[in-house]
Amino acid sequence: MNSRLLKSISLAAILVCVSLVFSANILAAPPVDQVKVDSGQLKGEISGGVVSFKGIPYAAPPIGDLRWRAPQPVAPWSGVRSAANFGADCVQAPPGPQPFAVAPSEDCLYLNVWAPVDRTSKAMPVMVWIYGGGFVNGGTSMYSATDNGVATVKRGVVFVTLNYRLGRFGFFAHPALTAESPGGPLGNYGYMDQIAALKWVRRNIAAFGGDPENVTIFGESAGGGSVLTLLTSQAAHGLFHKAIVESGGGRELLMGVRYLNKAVPQGKISAEETGVNFARSVGITSSGAEALAALRKLPADKVLAGLNMGTMGPAESTYSGPMIDGEIVRESPKTALLAGHWAKVPVMIGATSADIGFPKGRTFEDFWAPFGANAAKAKAAYNPENSDNAMMVGVRIASDQMMVEPARFIARTVAASGVPAFEFRFSYVAETLRPHLKGALHASEVPYVLDTVKAVYGEKLTPQDESVAQRANAYWVNFAKTGDPNGEGLPEWPAYDAKSDVLLDFSMSGPGPVADPWKSRLDLVEALAVK
Repeated sequence: MNSRLLKSISLAAILVCVSLVFSANILAAPPVDQVKVDSGQLKGEISGGVVSFKGIPYAAPPIGDLRWRAPQPVAPWSGVRSAANFGADCVQAPPGPQPFAVAPSEDCLYLNVWAPVDRTSKAMPVMVWIYGGGFVNGGTSMYSATDNGVATVKRGVVFVTLNYRLGRFGFFAHPALTAESPGGPLGNYGYMDQIAALKWVRRNIAAFGGDPENVTIFGESAGGGSVLTLLTSQAAHGLFHKAIVESGGGRELLMGVRYLNKAVPQGKISAEETGVNFARSVGITSSGAEALAALRKLPADKVLAGLNMGTMGPAESTYSGPMIDGEIVRESPKTALLAGHWAKVPVMIGATSADIGFPKGRTFEDFWAPFGANAAKAKAAYNPENSDNAMMVGVRIASDQMMVEPARFIARTVAASGVPAFEFRFSYVAETLRPHLKGALHASEVPYVLDTVKAVYGEKLTPQDESVAQRANAYWVNFAKTGDPNGEGLPEWPAYDAKSDVLLDFSMSGPGPVADPWKSRLDLVEALAVK
């Protein structure tokens, strides 16, 4: 046999072997819609180049004896679990027409993952969305057309949403609970859920193509406040690498400071006392283990008692909301940041131009009085049009106190620590709404950030609305990828510097950097905050 023939046979044999190995690898590679997590096998759904896995349990159902306990491990399952549908949202009374895709339940500790179908060998950045709703409303199945991560995922990230316990199920204290778990985490069960979900992400996200070493947490309103809590909680450090806060407050706990077992100096009763008040309201007057057993046997609707964003104010004596518990939450965000007790990760933070606020008073005199010697400056800053609408002016002041100035405070404090910070203000109003709105309302940036404006505005969506959404989504994803929101085709967003006080304003004409036009009024509010 001549040498040329031998070479041909050898080459053919090599090609056959390579082909067999290649084929074997294709056959061995699992389908993109099937993954193995630490509790079992999942099968998702593919649509439009994105694969979704919904209703994944990240903790055991917090029911029965697990009501008001830290999240417990998931029981493994055998076979393949369908991940085609959302799990239940957590128990709540909706503030309006019921928007749930799945009926609420105490069995609600589920999360959802969206990932690109086409993947490179490189692990992708991960974005974890935490919903708002005043810690009494919200969920991952609610408004699912606007809260999913399809548009975001198509920019090359893995997107996660999670449920956490709400209302009295998520934030509750009682002397009997304290006695049951001495030294353990207490009260802030909703925050414990968020941390448990982030731990699940760290253990499992690689199976979906995500990078557990490049996780960004972001949220709006109570979700933004949650991000601040996680940023300043030792229990969450190492679980994320960047943080985005949208209208999340920043000086105190978002819903106001309350302590686990002592009264606030300004007069708020302790969280434990609100728990005792609630127990009495449902006829439980005993104490100790007997009281706790009776509380855990209450039907969910009795614990809920109609609590939502519309009723939480009147329920203040029987519902604490988030609290300083000494372990998960050791201090207010303001105290933690000033003391350096926070995860030193890049931060993006901002608020809307007509954000939420709750005025303290009804008349101009009520609103000017706290400014004292600066009252004339406050009048010029907050009522330049000389309006006779006192409540409108009061809301402006309250909004700055609750959301806008604290965002600047966070950006300044982070930047002063040598960590990148980026501040924004979302002033853009959809074109069809401009005749009715003078500014961007609380939460109005969410569909732009997630680029879900088509689902929200439908036929009323304009090309400019769509362009702003695409650019907002690009900024957010760029930040998640690198810690810097800037990228090709986007107006420059400079890192925050207190000397220049430049932020990115999503104005009516689109995003662009500006020296904060509200500096004088925010300086006045800051002076009140540091008194």
